Amino acid sequence: MSQNDAREPITPAALAERPLLFASGVQAYVASRVVRTWQTPDGADPSWADEVVAGLAPGERALCALSFAAGAPGIAHQVEGAERALLRVEPDTTVDRHYDVTEFPTPAEYAVMVEAALEKIAGGDLHKVVLGRCLDVVSTPPLVPAEIIDRLLTTRPGRYVFSVPLVPGTKDGTPTEGPILVGASPELLVRRDGRTITCTPLAGSVPRSDDPDEDARRAAGLQASAKDLAEHAFVVDAIVHALKDVCVEIQHPATPELLSTDTVWHLATPIRARLAGDDHGLSALRLAQLLHPTPAVGGVPTAAANAVIADLEGDLRDFFAGCVGWVDGNGDGEFAVTIRAAVIDGPKLRLFAGAGIVAGSDPALEVRETGAKLATMARVTGFAPPGEPAS
Repeated sequence: MSQNDAREPITPAALAERPLLFASGVQAYVASRVVRTWQTPDGADPSWADEVVAGLAPGERALCALSFAAGAPGIAHQVEGAERALLRVEPDTTVDRHYDVTEFPTPAEYAVMVEAALEKIAGGDLHKVVLGRCLDVVSTPPLVPAEIIDRLLTTRPGRYVFSVPLVPGTKDGTPTEGPILVGASPELLVRRDGRTITCTPLAGSVPRSDDPDEDARRAAGLQASAKDLAEHAFVVDAIVHALKDVCVEIQHPATPELLSTDTVWHLATPIRARLAGDDHGLSALRLAQLLHPTPAVGGVPTAAANAVIADLEGDLRDFFAGCVGWVDGNGDGEFAVTIRAAVIDGPKLRLFAGAGIVAGSDPALEVRETGAKLATMARVTGFAPPGEPAS
């Protein structure tokens, strides 16, 4: 696909306003229409995933999103691809858009949550827990989803750009009114290509600096941080343990690599494996169910961490910190962790970001880290994050 073709409009025109896509690196899959939608009250139900894949012929594809919690909803849209990709949306600079932004919990309240989690960790109840916070935004006039997606595709704050409606399509296949999950995740949960399996978990991070020397110092400090290396090891160990049930030849480097986004340095470990058995084994969607949620968005032990998340966060997450991606009729596909994401619903926008809390975590630094992560989508959306001057 040429650059010019990538900027021609798709049909029907409604998709320019409510796009469906999943882009990985330079490759983008943009849907032209929804053929059918599968919804489930339990996105972790393996029979649902098998039903979705069984409903796809070879070459057909479904865009999917799973919620964070076990027993929470999942949605999959069987889609048809477009010959031409998204319209290059030129923002109307004459629009005087006003944003009402609410932080919850507030930075001070979030610091108290971190302290409560540290008490649990000190008591031996858990080793790690990821706690999140949100920005709720009301935009006047309402935001245009296609403008946000265009900025994400242009600036690429994360490798995996996605836009998935959280409601079924209309009878003619166009997306209906309702919430849309959009974002640019830096984290690959799982990719299946034949029998080859790839995961790239992220855990352990630090905000970047505009000063090159300070930025390099922070990156080096992250690689040497015992606290962050321990946090990262929890995630790698959990994924490797889960893959051992279905894979062979599991390989990964002994120490994590650095991965950068526009606002954050991350520790990352590429993991490769091969599906066991003579057949193709589990589909990409089933593998996503098997691995999700990893300790990168949940914690260790899983049950104790989930209980702390429910107690301290309340009902913040829904599809945030879930996973999003695609699967085809052969079972191949690719899923990213739903971070650096937003849910757009008319004039309303919600952003979510989390930080991993382990022994040695500093509440003030975790506030700063979540602020840096929230800033990615805030800037792409068009408003200044709290604490930064308006552009």
